[in-house]
Amino acid sequence: MKLLGIVLCVAFLALQAKSAQAVCGYESCHETKSNMVNIHLVPHSHDDVGWLKTVDQYYYGHRNNIQHAGVQYIIDTVISELIKNPDRRFIQVETSFFSKWWDEQSETMRAIVKKLVDEGRLQFINGAWSMNDEAAVNYQSVIDQFTVGLKFLDDTFGVCGRPRVGWQIDPFGHSREQASIYAQMGFDGEFFSRMDHNDKGRRMNDLALEMIWDASESMSQVKLFTGLLYTFYWDTPGFCFDVHCSDDPIIDSDSYDNNVKSRVDGFIAYAAEVAAKFRTNHIMIPMGGDFQYEDAEVNYKNMDKLIKYVNERQSSGSKYNIIYSTPTCYLNSVHKSVQSYPNKTLDFFPYGSDTNSFWTGYYTSRPTQKRFERDGNHILQVAKQLSAFAELSSAEQKEDLEYLREIMGVMQHHDAITGTEKQHVSDDYDRILYDAILGGVNTARDGLRKLTNLPNGEFESCLQLNISQCAFTKDGADNVVVTVYNPLAHTTKQYVRVPVKNENYQVTDDKGRVVASELLPVPTEVLALEFRDQDTQHELVFKATVDKIASYYIKKVDSKESSTAVRIISQPKTNAETYDDGETTVQTSLIKLVLDNKTGLLKRVEMNGVSENIEQSYGLYRTYDSGAYVFRQYNQGDFVIQEDGVEFTVYEGALVKEVHQRFSDYISQVIRISEDKPYVEFEWLVGPIPVEEDFGTEVVTIFSSEIASEGVFYTDSNGRELIRREKNQREDFTPELAVQPTSGNYYPITSRIALQDSKKRLAILNDRAQGGSSMKDGQIELMLHRRLVRDDGYGVGEALNEEKYGQPLIARGKVFLILNAADESTAAEREAEKEFHLPLWKFFSKNSGSTTAAAKSVPSFDDFPKSVHLLTLEPFNDDEILLRVENFKDHIEGKVVSFNIRPIFDYLNGVEIRETTLDGNLPLSDMKQFKFHAEGSGVRGSEPEYYTSSHKPLSANQTQDAAEFAVTLYPMQIRTFIIKH
Repeated sequence: MKLLGIVLCVAFLALQAKSAQAVCGYESCHETKSNMVNIHLVPHSHDDVGWLKTVDQYYYGHRNNIQHAGVQYIIDTVISELIKNPDRRFIQVETSFFSKWWDEQSETMRAIVKKLVDEGRLQFINGAWSMNDEAAVNYQSVIDQFTVGLKFLDDTFGVCGRPRVGWQIDPFGHSREQASIYAQMGFDGEFFSRMDHNDKGRRMNDLALEMIWDASESMSQVKLFTGLLYTFYWDTPGFCFDVHCSDDPIIDSDSYDNNVKSRVDGFIAYAAEVAAKFRTNHIMIPMGGDFQYEDAEVNYKNMDKLIKYVNERQSSGSKYNIIYSTPTCYLNSVHKSVQSYPNKTLDFFPYGSDTNSFWTGYYTSRPTQKRFERDGNHILQVAKQLSAFAELSSAEQKEDLEYLREIMGVMQHHDAITGTEKQHVSDDYDRILYDAILGGVNTARDGLRKLTNLPNGEFESCLQLNISQCAFTKDGADNVVVTVYNPLAHTTKQYVRVPVKNENYQVTDDKGRVVASELLPVPTEVLALEFRDQDTQHELVFKATVDKIASYYIKKVDSKESSTAVRIISQPKTNAETYDDGETTVQTSLIKLVLDNKTGLLKRVEMNGVSENIEQSYGLYRTYDSGAYVFRQYNQGDFVIQEDGVEFTVYEGALVKEVHQRFSDYISQVIRISEDKPYVEFEWLVGPIPVEEDFGTEVVTIFSSEIASEGVFYTDSNGRELIRREKNQREDFTPELAVQPTSGNYYPITSRIALQDSKKRLAILNDRAQGGSSMKDGQIELMLHRRLVRDDGYGVGEALNEEKYGQPLIARGKVFLILNAADESTAAEREAEKEFHLPLWKFFSKNSGSTTAAAKSVPSFDDFPKSVHLLTLEPFNDDEILLRVENFKDHIEGKVVSFNIRPIFDYLNGVEIRETTLDGNLPLSDMKQFKFHAEGSGVRGSEPEYYTSSHKPLSANQTQDAAEFAVTLYPMQIRTFIIKH
């Protein structure tokens, strides 16, 4: 420690000396040699934001009996070693860990680190709060967590802290939307290290490990250079110099054990292997791995020697030149080489590491946590908007909002939302997300007290409405105000459900007008949940029409004034009875459902002028060695769909019709259709799933139709553009599916899956990430829940066998069906998707009768074109608001739209406005992005080329005409603005 103190003191004195202007980014890269193979040695540590240990356990180095890892010591020792030698480099990836470390540092240490950053010696890569998953995440949350991480780096280090390259080395498959996000943030490229083994083999032979990714079908200019690491993100085989490893150090003394020749021979031989698979005379070799560099001196001392002795051989004719480098510097050298590369247009799902291991189980693993993450995003968007409208500025309000942003960043991590962490880590994620959501709820409450006529309203949120439970109404809903907030841009009409006792109620709106309502029973299976409070056994249902904020008033009344009665039109049968032949019909003005009385299953759906035979049921996979990551079917005979024996009861109200179905002791659902709503809702309840000693069970829901889909179906990419899938096919290679034909056809479904023929189209939308496929023509399946008995061997070391309340996990959720003519636009699916992802958030208060008219108006966004989504509205700095608007329809569904944002600018007391890249941290006018050429894309020049913004960035101030605030959006385009107020 005394030595470190001396080093820091010398470094600090050096800082005080007058020095040349700092050079960071590409200008800080070491020189390369044009006539040699340049080896870019990249020191790095991959630090999971939770996996086998919790986030804090990893940071502090606690519970090393589970895994030896302490991130604070990694950063400490790396900084110490970078100071010693200006040639050395290191990349820091996970901003969440670095931010925590930074908060603990002295001003002297901060000054030293800033100098290292300014000189390009410490370089930030990726820059997001965590290294996010790419299968189970929604694009809104990915953009948010990049914004948080990059803003911290920009606030702390300025332009020298800004990453230029994506580094997604550990996620288990890669999405096209992630590449699109990188491109829209102005990044120059990305690198990753996992790819299907067959795809990688073909690319090795074709020199196609690096490619140009066309990351959007709707936005032709969105392209990204993408590279796959030669082996993996771990060190060169045989050259791991970390204390976690046992490879030989480089011994260069007079020792009998001197091994310089053999070590250098081995390294150059490996470099030759790598160089043979790439198109330029530059190769990148990572030096690091999971939680390495806790004693960075060991690593750097050996890398110094490696560099010295490899380069010494140049004097005797060697053509290898090795330098300390970073992915940014490597990409800069590749760009200068002016090569052409193959095109990529789809994505890298599913990831298969061998013929028996398709990593498709994690698309569904831990289904309740996947839903909880969506709840976190929901309240985050509500709290951000309300903070901006109400101008919340107290320290606590800002801290609560920032904490929720950061924890949502943690939840995007590739071992968080994926469900691939140990159980105690999952419990910790739940804990911190719950705390963060409570902070968001408090922030929203403070905003509503300023923006409504209820300055003393409680504005309680009920976080257990998914099981029809709310502490605020459990003792009665008399004189209750339900305030609903709409985070979408446009006025919405949605049904609100409030858990109540079986009493008589009347609902009125802000103007005292009676709103139609009715009581529906909570399903028997939900009432049977042992951990559920049984005070409320019904739900009061009414339709709310909301621009941004609306309040509805509930009071108890005599029966003659009360809610409409619900008619029971089909009593449940016991298992011993048989159903009558015939059909039961349930319908609204828009939708007709037909159920088969004999089987108890849905039989036919009519909507949007289309009628189709659709049977919906549940199926079970019996699996032997599936795990948190991998879905492995044991054999093809071990999949069973329930085809009959389903008990059902129909409840028919004027507003809502429900079919309550019981499939088994652990599977039940409600099929729901609501007046004026163009979709069918299926609310499922699964668990506790039984298992055998040697076999787990994985539960799917199946929709079978007569649509002639011919093996083709469509899945979303992180909630945005759809990707065409074809059963048993891949874009660039032939997969090996003989061992796992089902798992190898599974894809991540984060918002919808669809299929069609020339006449009809069937789409299923969901409320959380799930795995799904179409294994038969006309059929869609979604995996809902998994309970397994053994680990799959990929590191987590535990069976996925969750328990809550002392019993195996029970999960509840929703999927939605839309049936349409094939020639109709899919825009209706897009609009429904937004409503399902960001529905009304409900707040509860007592109606004390004492209100004030001192409410502040909230702007309407209804003058935005229908296809424009209010993606983000949030406080950015004390005097700045970040605004993102998105044309959420694609090039087939939508068109170019234009509108004016001067009204929102004026509402926010805007002084000036500037446009930025997607993340909000780089002026769009400053964006200068590497341009690479795809094979066959025309003649390429001899000099490196660049992209700048494809449109003139908006920049205006309050003195200018409204015309200067016009915004044009092409299909799928997102534009980001900072409004100074």
